[in-house]
Amino acid sequence: MKAIKYIFICMILFTSCEQIIELDLNENTSQIVIEGNITDQSGPYFVKITKSTPISEQNNPPTIDNAEVTISDDQGYSEMLEFIGNGVYQTKKLQGVSGRTYSLTVKAESKIYTAQSKMPELVVLDSLKIVTSTFGGEIDYDFIPVYTDLASIGDHYRFILSINGKQMKSHFVLNDNIDNGSVNSQHLQNIMDLSPIIGDQVTIQMQKIDANVGLYYATLVQNTDTGPGGGTTPSNPPNNISNDALGVFSAHTVQEKSAVIK
Repeated sequence: MKAIKYIFICMILFTSCEQIIELDLNENTSQIVIEGNITDQSGPYFVKITKSTPISEQNNPPTIDNAEVTISDDQGYSEMLEFIGNGVYQTKKLQGVSGRTYSLTVKAESKIYTAQSKMPELVVLDSLKIVTSTFGGEIDYDFIPVYTDLASIGDHYRFILSINGKQMKSHFVLNDNIDNGSVNSQHLQNIMDLSPIIGDQVTIQMQKIDANVGLYYATLVQNTDTGPGGGTTPSNPPNNISNDALGVFSAHTVQEKSAVIK
């Protein structure tokens, strides 16, 4: 095992700050990976539990199918999730609500893993603006999610982009260090894992996430991009799950808008 210090100079992600993150690379030892989400949309919600694998084997990680998974909130509600196969556990009655804090408990392989995430206040995604630029005779497209940030400092956003229904692999995260309380003007630069053209429909999903989840995805952006569908990484970005588990547990709001490239 060796530790690598990643220094963020936080541009659009963490402007005017410098932060040292310790990432322990441990590719030879398999670790549990817990990926769970709760949203303000109707359930069920899902938690997936797998084991980490080398990069070359990420498409088929081994699953954990005999865990006990419970999600509770700060209002006294608690629910044990139902196993539905392939390492996936789902809720039955739980409904995510902005402002509530959700706790995840996973009992697996004789260990207990816990995580907490507070679902932030909803910020409305008004529209998706497509910006065209030309460089070297080639047309490039960037995307601006149009929303008005809250007046309070410390808001974090994650975005998932799709072109004609196909998800882009890149992670996109923003915070309000630049445009606090203002209409967003920051671009989500096209990393070109998909090549949009005129007539394509671009869909953006905006997730309002808490600070710990924001740091997790910001680290992935700086470290290695494994895509919005999640998946194990060759290192352990700082997350909100105890006992050295990989992955992340996120309670977030969801907004979605589409636009056609003209």
